[in-house]
Amino acid sequence: MTITNEQPSGTVHETSLRALTNEEFVARYGADRFTTSLLNTKSTYAVQNMATAFRRQAFSPIVSLVYDFSCVIVGPREVDYAMGAISDGLPTFIGAMTEAVRNTVEEYGYDDLREGDVLVGNDPYRIGGHVNDLCFIKPIFVDDTIVSFVAMKVHQLDFGGVTPGGFSASKRSTYEDGLVLPPMLMWSQGKAVRQTFSLLFDNTRWAELILPDLFATQTQLGFGERMILEIIDRYGLEPYLGSIRYATDASAERMAEAITELPDGDYTGSSVVDADGVDDTETYAIKVALRVRGSKIEADLSGTSRQARTGINCTFIDAKNAIGCGLSMLLSPGIAFTSGNWRNIDVVCPPGSIVSAMPPDGAVTMYFYATASLLSAVSNALADALGHRAVGGDLGRNVHNTVGVRPDGSQWSTVGAFGGEQGPWGASEVGDGENYIISILANISSLGFEPIEASVPVVALSNEAVIDSGGPGYHRGGSAMSRDSLWLTDSTHFPCPVTLKGSGGFGVNGGKAGITGAAWTFAPTVASIAERQQLLSHSAETLTSSDPIAGVLHPDTKLQDGNDGKYFYFGSRPMWDLPAGSVLRSMTNGGGGWGDPFTREEQRVLADVRNGYVSIVGAARDYGVVVVGDPATDPEGLTVDVDATVRLREQRC
Repeated sequence: MTITNEQPSGTVHETSLRALTNEEFVARYGADRFTTSLLNTKSTYAVQNMATAFRRQAFSPIVSLVYDFSCVIVGPREVDYAMGAISDGLPTFIGAMTEAVRNTVEEYGYDDLREGDVLVGNDPYRIGGHVNDLCFIKPIFVDDTIVSFVAMKVHQLDFGGVTPGGFSASKRSTYEDGLVLPPMLMWSQGKAVRQTFSLLFDNTRWAELILPDLFATQTQLGFGERMILEIIDRYGLEPYLGSIRYATDASAERMAEAITELPDGDYTGSSVVDADGVDDTETYAIKVALRVRGSKIEADLSGTSRQARTGINCTFIDAKNAIGCGLSMLLSPGIAFTSGNWRNIDVVCPPGSIVSAMPPDGAVTMYFYATASLLSAVSNALADALGHRAVGGDLGRNVHNTVGVRPDGSQWSTVGAFGGEQGPWGASEVGDGENYIISILANISSLGFEPIEASVPVVALSNEAVIDSGGPGYHRGGSAMSRDSLWLTDSTHFPCPVTLKGSGGFGVNGGKAGITGAAWTFAPTVASIAERQQLLSHSAETLTSSDPIAGVLHPDTKLQDGNDGKYFYFGSRPMWDLPAGSVLRSMTNGGGGWGDPFTREEQRVLADVRNGYVSIVGAARDYGVVVVGDPATDPEGLTVDVDATVRLREQRC
């Protein structure tokens, strides 16, 4: 395989990495293969250690418990800010870091930086993400020359704006979103810049948690700097910079090879976002056309809906990131994740669309809705081309934010805890989809209920897989997750379930779609937690008395009804004020299935019935398997009626 790599110097190389002789490799990268690979490993070791230590030091639960941050090493201007090493973390952060560092440094002034400086910025249109995500960038000097950057992107609990915690789909402009920091110094030559700290803390509700996290950030940036300087001191600057170029070249070559395996052609896919925070009159379509030609892909987003009227948009940086992450996952999941992954991908993204919003009206508060939907559209576009390698659709993306006041007058808040944040992935040729996991672009930790219950007045009543909800297939899609929470004080909720009109969990390779999700509230008719157990049913008898927040539901029974149901709009109220004792129920979409469900082995279907993933009726209807027995009272006594199963499956044929 031969690819063309254009280096910052303008030199064009037309020889694959494997074909390089040892002499040619040293001439290109400044060291032999073993040393170059070793330096890549040392750089990755540095950022992984930064991440581990930072999570241990952090006070904010969004960092210490959720892992909502990432650490990277980026090269200097001479290598076009190539990103060569990353920590475990959020793909939605990591894939935007080359642009974030380049834009921040160039705007501030490359030649104005000094040793000990740390830049900070959070403008979504400059660095991607939303204003809660602060990007910290430390230049690394050798003999007064910048030789690299170490950078961290860290979610902050609150950064001002009209909504505590920031998560709301109702913000209509950037002016409602929160504090925006242009590129500026957080530390100047090792000394904290008081004006920057004051600006930040004058605009956040939880300074006591964020302050120690900032100093932990400085500590870890310093650790990364020391590690890189040790590498340069021992091996030299040329081999270090060569290792960054090699890491990105290797990723680019692997990606080019993976693209070449696709037949040349045009592949189209789409997904939808239900509505914005103004009203439910407009559904936003995200459309992608993937044009595969040899080792390159053009992703054309023309035809995508205009930017939403409230903050469910993303920027072009985020759109580019989602496309690259999606293609990497689908085409070559084992590829090392560097900025080279994007080298063979061109993106056409019209400004003013929901995936390339423009300020001030194109707010990007909840940018992950647009990016998750774009990733789904990319997966959908390649489903047929990939065949057995296709992956079913996942839970979509829904986030729920709640605030309230304790009896002592102190304010409490939860972010992303009791909505549809965790749920199923789609199935693949490897096996069934997982039931309870974070969406692919997030890749953060699932927050346990116990820490939340210990810090805010809420009780988790249930968190369970929904029967017959995963998309049927030879490999079953992950089951939808239903979560009930009891709120012990008056509470104000900002629900944002915007991917429920059409199943995010589409099926592939002959598999079927998962169910669509929904959200409901129940009035405080009883007081005790024990009595609340009566609400855990999913029957029409229980749901009829609910007040639906969102979903396509039967207007009377409030059960999901994708055929004749009514769409209940999450923004029908600016905020949902619930009295103490109310219960919130959130249900995700089900994951998509993979392969013909009527070929799934009878014993696997039997196990699904025994484990509560599939009902006896669903086994016969969706899989053609006749299961005999009572799963509620005698799950171990269940059996398969083999003859009846053969007849049922033959009838479908």
